Amino acid sequence: MRSFVSSLLAASLFVAALAPAQPPSAAHLDELLASLSRGHRVGQVAVSPDGKRLAWVQGGEIRLAPIEDLARSRRVTALSSTGTLCREGQLAWAPDSAALAFVSDCASPDAQDDLYIDRLDGRAPRRITKLSGNADSPAFAPDGRSIAFLYVPGATRPAGALAAMSLPSGVIGEDGIEVQRVAIASAAAPEPAAPAIVSPAGLHVYEFDWAPTSKALAYIAADPPGENNWWVAKLYTQALDGAPTPILAPASVSGALHGLQMAVPRWSPDGKSIAFIGGLMSDQGVTGGDVWLVPSAGGDPVNLTPGRPASVEWIAWDDSRNIYLSELAGGDSRLARLHLSDDPAASATSSSTLFHIPATVRSGRLEMSLSPTADRSLFVFGASSFSAPPEIFAARAKQPASTPIADAAPIVQLSHFNQGLQPAWGRAESLNWTSDGFHVQGWLLLPKDYDPAQKYPMIVEVHGGPSASETPRWGGAYALSPAAFSALGYFVLMPNPRGSFGQGEAFTQANRKDFGYGDLRDILAGVDAVTAKYPVDPHRVGLTGWSYGGFMTMFAITQTHRFRAAVAGAGISDWLSYYGENSIDQWMIPFFGASVYDDPAAYAKSSAITFIKQASTPTLVVVGDRDGECPAPQSFEFWHALRDLHVPSRLVVYPNEGHGFSDPAHARDVLERAIDWFARYMPPAP
Repeated sequence: MRSFVSSLLAASLFVAALAPAQPPSAAHLDELLASLSRGHRVGQVAVSPDGKRLAWVQGGEIRLAPIEDLARSRRVTALSSTGTLCREGQLAWAPDSAALAFVSDCASPDAQDDLYIDRLDGRAPRRITKLSGNADSPAFAPDGRSIAFLYVPGATRPAGALAAMSLPSGVIGEDGIEVQRVAIASAAAPEPAAPAIVSPAGLHVYEFDWAPTSKALAYIAADPPGENNWWVAKLYTQALDGAPTPILAPASVSGALHGLQMAVPRWSPDGKSIAFIGGLMSDQGVTGGDVWLVPSAGGDPVNLTPGRPASVEWIAWDDSRNIYLSELAGGDSRLARLHLSDDPAASATSSSTLFHIPATVRSGRLEMSLSPTADRSLFVFGASSFSAPPEIFAARAKQPASTPIADAAPIVQLSHFNQGLQPAWGRAESLNWTSDGFHVQGWLLLPKDYDPAQKYPMIVEVHGGPSASETPRWGGAYALSPAAFSALGYFVLMPNPRGSFGQGEAFTQANRKDFGYGDLRDILAGVDAVTAKYPVDPHRVGLTGWSYGGFMTMFAITQTHRFRAAVAGAGISDWLSYYGENSIDQWMIPFFGASVYDDPAAYAKSSAITFIKQASTPTLVVVGDRDGECPAPQSFEFWHALRDLHVPSRLVVYPNEGHGFSDPAHARDVLERAIDWFARYMPPAP
């Protein structure tokens, strides 16, 4: 009898948890989304090499001001008439601090990118290029005479796999291939001119750096198509009047770097070495790993940070014996200085930490990048956290600093754009737990107006990647916004399970050939840690995520029945079919150990479709129709299976969207549907 009563009670709780509930009213939702979007967003920030001026992008405008008084800013623009919708950014200072270069399409009737220079003399910026494609990442040569930039001649879409793919037509894999190359423009050009394209048409370039002589480049590149081959890219050097020389190919070396990826190449001031970040990375542009060094003439690479319990995401040379590095360490962003050994074959001898803060930091050019002065006495960056809105900060690295900032504190807040702005969501906490011997960190948002005497539902949000991380950041009204869920009365757990950045390469590589197993155990252990400490209703726990997080959502509901509702964004349901459908199959071999044709079992064991008959969780599935990273057929396959199994499910496909949605209306629609879905199956109020 006791067993029967217990079962009946459990069943009644389950039914109550799944009972339909009223989602927020349209007026309430509009008010919520408006509150999430309050405040000023900070885009790229760039300090002048002499430390006297700061340029930044805010609200789509480029602003320029004395660094000690940002309130005295003026707009820098190529805009020829008011009211024009356009894009301006990609800031680059001249080495002598006398000019600011930027990319703009504002003066073009057909939204064509061009490179402009503002000479800081009161006159309008001058256009120096005549382009016919996308321009990105301008950088002055050390001598200041020319500007190199990434250029896609004749581009029909932004470079990279996140943008919407072109509709397939013609000879697939041969027609319509767009190649990103390095182009160079004269900084003193009297009239706009076509740039000199220096890298060959047979190499797609992802990142580059000038040699200290201004006569050569180092760059990371691969054979086209570029969106697929970054994972097998090589490091090259090239004299401006010569041909590229391959310096390093991780696919061909032995040791810890074998088969991994490279990013952020940086030529040493003495010209003898090139530093870069090497590690297991699942997305180009989302960087993490160790700092490596290779002779600029070629040779064996040396790991400068083996075993470091952090993920380096950006680097900058100080002098030829010291490197600054920006890294994720647990839940903190950290700036450190690495001192190199005198032995060129040895790792770094020491490091010191300049600051560490629980916030997301970046200058807007690369992940966790900072903008340094020429003497590296000051590093400027934008930062935000769950409790602090975006502002601009400066960190002192040396004394005395060569800037007019009077405050001598290690970190100085330069802007006050969002003074007094308070979060519309609940308090955040950094949590730590153990799983299978691993130390795991994650972030927890408490419900807004949290009352410890009340039971709450919880949504677990899994980040993409898997080589990525959840970091504290100011909320917003974007798709699957954790701040929105918290504001509506949910706990939101954002775990960084094995495979994530933040705890070193061994942790990042711990889910190779194990997708969905160890990382799911880490996530479930995190759920246990939260429910042991906070009043979470175990019958109202949901799951969501985008990209790899979408895969984890699909896979998890075939492995456990702990989740009462799920929302899978741009997920992967069947690794075997995915291998032949996506435009980026090269990323899979480092993670699975072989191609799907050589080891199909490795792919099948991590596929949700393999275990689909175990699924019973109501699931909303959303995807863009032109997603090249996680193609829409993966979502169709998953939704079709759930429908056949009579599991409550809905599939929404968004037109003309890639892996990263570009239409704000579509992102809002995803969020609204997710809110409705969770409100129906696991409402905030019991």
